[in-house]
This record gives sequence, C-alpha cells and structure tokens, in this order.
Amino acid sequence: MAISRADRRRERTAAVVDVFGPEQAGVALDLLEIVELAWHDCYQEITPDESIIEDLLLLSDGRLDRLIAAARLAVTDWRDLKVAAINRRAGT
Repeated sequence: MAISRADRRRERTAAVVDVFGPEQAGVALDLLEIVELAWHDCYQEITPDESIIEDLLLLSDGRLDRLIAAARLAVTDWRDLKVAAINRRAGT
C-alpha cells in the first residue's frame, strides 16, 4: 500500500528529531522531502529505501551542511553513500 509524502514525513520525524533536535528537525525533514523529489527524477522511485534515509542521518552528524552533502551524494550515486555509511559504522 502506498503512503503519502506527509505520512513518510511523520514516520521519520522521531528519528530526525533524535539526530537534529527539535529546533532543526523541520528543516532536515524539508531536505528529506527534496531528496524524495530528486530521487524520483533520478531513479524513477517514489522515495529512497529507509536504509538510505538512515545512512543520510548517520553521515549528517546532526549538521545540516553534512546532511546536504550526504543528500547530494545519495542522489548522485547511492552506492557511494552506502560505502561511506559502511565505513562510518566500521570506524574507518
């Protein structure tokens, strides 16, 4: 069953607040919506897999500038994002 962009935003809110805090969460969620639009243009999918969203949040370190960089990486080539997230989790 398809869910709306607003539903996905609501589902992601808690995780985004955990990373960015309540003050910046709205802006980070806005950026994730922009990622969805770009994702659709690039990959013809409605939204990236939630593992991509998790990787974006991980690589952001709670900073909007880093979320922007990670978002660009994801849209350009999601595999590079995955490698960066794997390396971060491995501590390399």
